[in-house]
Amino acid sequence: MSGNLLHRQPILRRPDGVGGALPALTLITLFFVVPVVALLLRSVTEPVPGLQNYATLFGDGTYARVFLNTFLVATVVTAVTVIVAFPVAWMLAIMPPALGSIVFGIIILSMWTNLLTRTYAWMVLLQRTGVINRTLMDIGLISQPLPLINNLTGVTIGMVYIMLPFMILPLVGTLRAIDPMTLRAAALCGASPFDAFRRILLPLSLPGIAAGGLMVFVMSLGYFVTPTLLGGTSNMMLAAMIAQMIQSLLNWGLGSAAAFILLLVTMALYALQLRLVGAKRMTGGI
Repeated sequence: MSGNLLHRQPILRRPDGVGGALPALTLITLFFVVPVVALLLRSVTEPVPGLQNYATLFGDGTYARVFLNTFLVATVVTAVTVIVAFPVAWMLAIMPPALGSIVFGIIILSMWTNLLTRTYAWMVLLQRTGVINRTLMDIGLISQPLPLINNLTGVTIGMVYIMLPFMILPLVGTLRAIDPMTLRAAALCGASPFDAFRRILLPLSLPGIAAGGLMVFVMSLGYFVTPTLLGGTSNMMLAAMIAQMIQSLLNWGLGSAAAFILLLVTMALYALQLRLVGAKRMTGGI
């Protein structure tokens, strides 16, 4: 009898079709589609209907310089982050697990530290009377303080430090998946360390570099706090310009247009990364 009761109990099944995806679709609609549509509408309706906000952004030299500076900073930060993060990720991939866990924990811990606190710390370190300039002058490497703040140098240093974990994490996963015997085989075949890196290690690590590089580049495009504090007004980026348009000038139309352009660029870069990395994987990395 107990067996009959068990057979009569309803079996819970996973919902199929649109019904199963309805909660996710609802969240995406509320928190992504609706804000983006509202942003687009404000960009073409304020102060009057039309595309004058986009014409102003692309036609005014001042706004064009802000766009150029934003992409320049994002490109430089991404390139430097890749260069710095690769040896760190490789060290984490080959070191003993116990030691690697400690170093990995230190890197993760830096992500939990308050962003504003870290940026102010770099302001103290990079200023003309800061620790870095004073140390370089004390050991005789320089005679005058270096301009390390309120310029591209300060922005790059501060943002690379903040972006490093986002580049290291995907790189470590990719490098750990590479079979060490591949590099040993290359060495046995007479390949130099540089050739093994250039022809084997670097191509196999491209998916991690692409994933981390895209993340760093996109985050750098929309960064606000660090470029504002370390770069100053002479190195204004797009996020700071959008904040100024909306908060100070109350120009919602122009600010929405700039934000929508930034969103389109981000989505285009993501689509390009998927296409390139996907094609690379389909061809077996050739």
